[in-house]
Amino acid sequence: MSAFFGGGDLDGTGPGRSRPRRAFWAGFGLLYLVPLARTVAGYSGPRLVWGALALVVFIGLYMATPLSMESWTKPVGNRTWVLLGTFAVVSTALPFVFGAEWIGSPIYLATTCAMTLPMRWVPWGVAAAALISLAQCALVDGARDALPVLAVTALSLGMFMFAFRHARTLVQQLREARGEVARLAAADERLRIARDLHDLLGNSLSLIVLKSELARRVAERDPARTITEINDIESVARESLADVRAAISGYRRRDLTGELDGARAVLAAAEIGTTVRTSGTPLPGAVDGLFGWAVREGVTNVVRHSRAAHVHITVTCADGAALLEVADDGCAGTDAAGPFDPGNGLTGLTERVAAANGTLEAGPVPGGGFRLAVRVPLAPGAGRAPVGSPS
Repeated sequence: MSAFFGGGDLDGTGPGRSRPRRAFWAGFGLLYLVPLARTVAGYSGPRLVWGALALVVFIGLYMATPLSMESWTKPVGNRTWVLLGTFAVVSTALPFVFGAEWIGSPIYLATTCAMTLPMRWVPWGVAAAALISLAQCALVDGARDALPVLAVTALSLGMFMFAFRHARTLVQQLREARGEVARLAAADERLRIARDLHDLLGNSLSLIVLKSELARRVAERDPARTITEINDIESVARESLADVRAAISGYRRRDLTGELDGARAVLAAAEIGTTVRTSGTPLPGAVDGLFGWAVREGVTNVVRHSRAAHVHITVTCADGAALLEVADDGCAGTDAAGPFDPGNGLTGLTERVAAANGTLEAGPVPGGGFRLAVRVPLAPGAGRAPVGSPS
């Protein structure tokens, strides 16, 4: 049924691509009009002309009404209201004009109401379509026997479409929320770096400026004082450069424990379940920092791209090597028709792993999901204090 009604407008591709997809899938609903088309073909004279025209108008309104909406998540526009009202009038009048063969038209009206009306109005629109079906079956000659079947069909299909639309809307809102979480996390990190660098450099640069001004003022009358001030400037500049390098190094090599804690917080904010299992830790400093970087990259990709419900992070030591695995049950990397593109983040991580004589594997796994695995050799005796900490 989702294919029948074109659920593709919330798949993240935008209205430019979703409308043709919705039109394609909604066209399958026209198969149920084949018997009616054969009936109309059996008309003769003016009845044939008017019947064919009515069928074309009915089909056009059925297709145009939901396609007039840019997205299910956006407000209903005036054009959609006009089309829906016209379709309601046509669906109500056709059985009275042409007879019992047209008695199923309110079923299409019920599903169209579910696709186009504001969410809080959909149950009322579907109920109204079911009542129209009841009235038609009661008043049109030869249609009374179909009264319970058609009314229940209109009501059930309309409410099914309402539930499907509600689910798709929630999916879209979740995707937007995950993207916002990733954006806010990146913004917070930039603000933190900017704040810390300001704290590091503010006093140092102010001191350099003051000593430079002092050296300029005493340059002619006290050369010895000038040399002293210049030496102080050089010393402060070197200290500031060392502080900046230390700060940048700290950001680029956060320890694994800190990154795992951060991963739990980010995934929890994105409403993604997390299981973390570690054994054979603590790791050597270089491997610990590398794994911290890998966890950050893996979790960032999960939040931004995977649409996952759960993530497993495993750290183990075996056979003289440390292994980190980040696996999710999402769909990142499975939508594109071409080969998997690792992107800049994974490319940079691959270079760091290669520098540590390790190996990296990343890509979709059979059955769905994505797996990032980093394996780094350990020095003899490293990582032999097993401390299991599943969470």
